[in-house]
Amino acid sequence: MTDNTDFGLTEVGQIAMSVQDLDAATAFYRDVLGLPFLFQAPGMSFFQCGDIRLMLGQPETPQSGDPSSIIYYRVEDARSAYETLKGRGVEFEQEPLLVHKTEDHELWMAFFRDPDRNLLALMSEVPSQTGARE
Repeated sequence: MTDNTDFGLTEVGQIAMSVQDLDAATAFYRDVLGLPFLFQAPGMSFFQCGDIRLMLGQPETPQSGDPSSIIYYRVEDARSAYETLKGRGVEFEQEPLLVHKTEDHELWMAFFRDPDRNLLALMSEVPSQTGARE
């Protein structure tokens, strides 16, 4: 484990919002507000808001259905950031996971909570490599 004392979270890459009706919310943000639509995945829609991505998602469990946001911090390497923060006492929900893969990049995330139990995440978009991190 490397303790990088110069490491710090500095850039928000994505914000997630819980919605009950994904189709209605997607139409509202895309057609009414005019946000640039990026893509849709099961239970989620993604939009570009300047340098920050907005994810609308249906709650996975009834308990997580309260209106809230998740702040995703963009990092170069989710594994390295995970190790650094874990070394500082951060308790993660799981190790970094590959959540989306295209021909040219992979999206890795690792979730953790602040002292008030607010959900936060590390996100790293890296060039795709055959067999990388599997």
